[in-house]
This record gives sequence, structure tokens and C-alpha cells, in this order.
Amino acid sequence: MELQFQKQEIPCLQPVLNQVQNLEQTQELRLPDGMPDIGRVVGAWGQVMLRSKEWRGDGIGASGGVTVWVLYAPDDGSEVQCVDLWVPFQTKWSLPATDREGTIRLLPLLRSVDARTVSARKLMVRAGLGLLAEALVPYEAEVYTPGDLPVGVELLRHTYPIKIAREAREKTFLLDEELTLPGSCPKIDRLMRFEMLPQLVDSRVMAGKVVFRGNGLLHILYRGEDGLLHTWDFEIPFSQFEELEEEFGSEADARIALALTSLELDKMEDGALRLKCGLVAQCVITDQVLLEIAEDAYSPWREVDPCFQDAFIPAVLDERTEMLTGEIAFEAECDKAVDLCLMPDHPSVNRIGDQVSIGQNGMFQLLYVDPAGNLQSASRRWEQETVLEAAQDSAVTAEVYANGFPVAQHSGGNVTVKGNLCMTAYTETMQGQRMLSSVELGEEKIPDKNRPSVILRRSEGECLWDLAKSCGTTVAAICQINGLNDEPDPGRMLLIPVM
Repeated sequence: MELQFQKQEIPCLQPVLNQVQNLEQTQELRLPDGMPDIGRVVGAWGQVMLRSKEWRGDGIGASGGVTVWVLYAPDDGSEVQCVDLWVPFQTKWSLPATDREGTIRLLPLLRSVDARTVSARKLMVRAGLGLLAEALVPYEAEVYTPGDLPVGVELLRHTYPIKIAREAREKTFLLDEELTLPGSCPKIDRLMRFEMLPQLVDSRVMAGKVVFRGNGLLHILYRGEDGLLHTWDFEIPFSQFEELEEEFGSEADARIALALTSLELDKMEDGALRLKCGLVAQCVITDQVLLEIAEDAYSPWREVDPCFQDAFIPAVLDERTEMLTGEIAFEAECDKAVDLCLMPDHPSVNRIGDQVSIGQNGMFQLLYVDPAGNLQSASRRWEQETVLEAAQDSAVTAEVYANGFPVAQHSGGNVTVKGNLCMTAYTETMQGQRMLSSVELGEEKIPDKNRPSVILRRSEGECLWDLAKSCGTTVAAICQINGLNDEPDPGRMLLIPVM
């Protein structure tokens, strides 16, 4: 007689893609009429924005662009000028064969930006991008739970807490603020460049919604009415929530990636600034489920033939956040540091046995004044490595974002720059969990009249289940006769009642 266990489906999200794609986009820029001819390019800066994502069946696609600002010194010796342009990008990733449409998380980073002179009226601008794409599809993991079994059939039951991705949501929102410089700062004559860095401060899942708060860090470089270049940072707090399809308990967490979708900053007639910044919060909700399964079966009184299945569940094994610091020295003839930016790359992950090496690098770009009073820019790349423990049957992915703006220290003509990063590494697995799906009950056993009713045996590291199964008894019977509440110490002598 075959006893089928009850099949249960656990809904979750399965990652089918986690891949970085590096792009290099170029765009030609002609100076507007009325601007002086180019003498030399001082430097270039940018802000990357995500405009759209698309699921295409056999792949996913994304588009957006980089707003680039180029500072140049005119050939007539007049003050430094700034021009800007939009450099678009469009790309796609191939997916493994699937008929399920899922969710896309996309993290765009600006890796580099530069400009060179083509002619006195024309520039060629180049922007390097790093796009981390994650694709998740709905998945139902099948597990089996036993129902009512005949008396005398012993089951080895275990309960495992497993963390899985359960739901993905997006929240788009707008920061619309009027900003004013402190009275101690020189008034703005013209904006030269600006950069928005969204920072997540806190997130939590509260029953049927995800709540998060953070700050939009706005950095501006401007020419003041005094004719000099100045910088200033603004902090714009935000608090948002998004409704979820399910209600979750206290073990649920939100993995949130923030990306810019638009950025406008205009100087108004009264000298104040009007900011409009579009953001998208890409959320994945993870929750802990208790997986109750039977792993083995036998009976002291009858033949039992167990049937096993493997349940494949995409589980999150670990989540670890590391605070990193990048530091490097610019050996330049610097009279004054004017501005600084940090462009981090996406981390690279390389496995070495039971460890993974996570490489992190990025580029600092410094704008400074040399002893002759001329504006110059210089770039330096830095790199470092973090090693983490990770089982060989697991996959490790890593995400990074800048933690605040970098700072510069000037000493004796040289400049030391430092920037902080926050890196989170996720360890996941799709390893199968072996479990019983059914048992075949055979004929009752005929007791051996010559077999003793109690035997004496030393426990040599065997668990009680294995001991009971091999001796034709039950765990409960061994525990009762020996006064055990847990597994015995290795080497202890045990009385084994034989059924």
C-alpha cells in the first residue's frame, strides 16, 4: 500500500540573472552660438539616469542616459565656460529560456566621463557606464508533508527556517524642493555642474507595506558673483511607503535599490534653486518560512519502502554589509582643491574554494587650481579586495553605493582624497533539499523468537534515529529506558529495547 504525502507549493522569486554590463557611449557636442571657442578642456563630470526597463521574453532591456557637464577654458583667455549635453544609452541582456515574466532590478553607475577637443567649436564626449541587472521570476517550490500514518511507522521530521524572496515592488517618487544657500556663501552667478546621491537610511516591512526613508544628497559646483568657483552640499530628506500584495511578519526585510530617473536644477530670479529629482525605489521583500519535512521512515513491525524527492528552493543564506574606504594621493602641483567626485565600479566576485574574493575599485576626479592660477583636473583609480567565507554550492552577488561625498585634504601641493562606500554581499543557493514524498507499506514482520528483548550497546557517534532504525526499535523507547532528553554523549552505554 502506497501512502502519498500532501504536496505543498511555496511561492517565491527565483533569480535567473545577475550580471554587470559595461558600456561606453560617445556623443558629439557643438558649442552654442555666442559661446567663445575652445582653448582647452578642463574636465568633464556626469550624472547617470535610468529611464525605462523592459521584459522581452528572451531577455531584458534598459535605457537611459548621462547628463554630462564639460568645463573648458576659452582660447581668448576669458573665464571658464560650462556646456552640458545628454548622452543616451540602450542595452539588453539575454535570459535563459523561460515563459515567465518577472521583475527587473537595475543599478546604473557612472564609471568614467571625459571630453576631448575635435575643433574650436566641437567636443567629443565619452561616458563609461556599469549596469547591474537582476531578473527574478515567480517560482513555486514543491515540498511534501506527511498526513496521518498507520501506528508503528516512524518518521524523521525536521523543521528548517529558510529565507526566501517573496515579492518585488517599485515606488517612483519626486523630490521637489526650493533650496537657498546660507547667507555666508557667495551668491550664485551660474551653475557649473550638480550631482544627486540618494542614500537609504532605514527600511522596514510593516505587515502589508514597505516603509523606507533616506536623504537625497545634492552637490553643486557654481561660479559665484565674486567670479570664483565654489561648492555646496544640500541634504533633502524623504520618507516613502509602498503597498504590498501580501502581509508579512516581523522576520521580513526589504532589499531596496535607489536609482535616479530625472534631475533638474534651475536658478530662479531671487537667487534660490529649484530642484526636481525623480527617483525609483526597486524593492525585493525577503521573508523567513519554516520548512517542515520528513527525511526518513521505517517501522520495527513491517516493511517500509520510502520514496524521496528533492525540493529546489532559492534560499538567501546570508546578507553581509561592509563599509569600505577608498583613499589615494594626487601628486600634483595643486594650490587649491576646488571640487572632487568619486565614481565607483560594481564589485567583481571571484570564487576561491570555500571563499569569495570581492574586488572593489573606482575613480576619483579632482578639480584644482595650479600655482599659476589655472584650473586643472586629474583622475586616479583605486582598488581593494574583501574576502568572505561562502559554501561552494552557493552564489555570491554584491552591490555597492557611495556613502556620502568624498573629501580632500590639501598639504604641501599634494592632495589626499578619501571616499566611503557601502557594499552588501548576498549569498544564495538553489541546492535541493531531500525529503520523503511517499512510503510503500509492506507486510508485517514476523518476530524472531530467539531475539533478545533488550540489548546493550555503546553509542559511537550515531544519532538516536540511526540507532533505533538499525536495532528495530523507536527513539521514544530508547529515550524512555535510558532517561534521555537529547542525543547521548559519544561512548555512553545504552539499553536498547527491541520491539
